[in-house]
Amino acid sequence: MDSTNTIPAVLQAGDSLNWRRSLQAYTATDGWTLHYRLVNATTTIDITATADGDDHLVAIPASTSAGYAAGDYTAVEYVTKGADRATLGQTALTIKPDIPAMGAGFDARTPAQRALADLRAALNRWLSTQGHVSEYEIAGRRMRFANVGEIRSRIALAEQEVAREQAAQPGAKPPARRLLVRY
Repeated sequence: MDSTNTIPAVLQAGDSLNWRRSLQAYTATDGWTLHYRLVNATTTIDITATADGDDHLVAIPASTSAGYAAGDYTAVEYVTKGADRATLGQTALTIKPDIPAMGAGFDARTPAQRALADLRAALNRWLSTQGHVSEYEIAGRRMRFANVGEIRSRIALAEQEVAREQAAQPGAKPPARRLLVRY
């Protein structure tokens, strides 16, 4: 049981998800019910807590969360009591894919990680090819290829993006910083 008293920032599809929410102004014993609505461009997920004394208990079985679509969501937290409703807040939330349930061919890398791998492969192809053609024109249509400097520049940008993603992960270590000293 997670006792963070708030919805986690990251949910894992396919896992049992549990947390408790204490709301002094909206207790379960006073008849208030806690709800969450998770929304993104393609999906809406509704979660309703159950009463546990004054607290609100969210308990989502693994079989339910397995159906959650992975992605980034806006989570709105609100309480209801009869016809009354009070919105408590909203936050960004990520649902990670249920990787153990995925079949062969599933790529768990982020778009930035895939782009970085593709750029590195392009650089390897460029370096291993003899007689580089930088551009050509056929029937008035021109094609220009990136040179090694442009590819390396794009790799550096992709590496920065991947590093940002990794630093944003829960429990991530801060990036090592170089200390330059002059004597």
